[in-house]
Amino acid sequence: MRPSTLRALNRAAELTRQNRLTEAMLIAEPVIITADEYEGEEIRQWLLDHVTDFTGANHPDSKELP
Repeated sequence: MRPSTLRALNRAAELTRQNRLTEAMLIAEPVIITADEYEGEEIRQWLLDHVTDFTGANHPDSKELP
């Protein structure tokens, strides 16, 4: 995953924890949309591995998300 993508995801997680979801989406969505299939898979795995970065709690079905 590109460092810029990781920075965007980390910033989106930080904003989400601050209840600033709209801003988080404005940052994360472009990098997710422009990712190729390989980086897209890395992003997907990162999101699954970092659910608590966004929610502050473990989601019981996080490994079952598409």
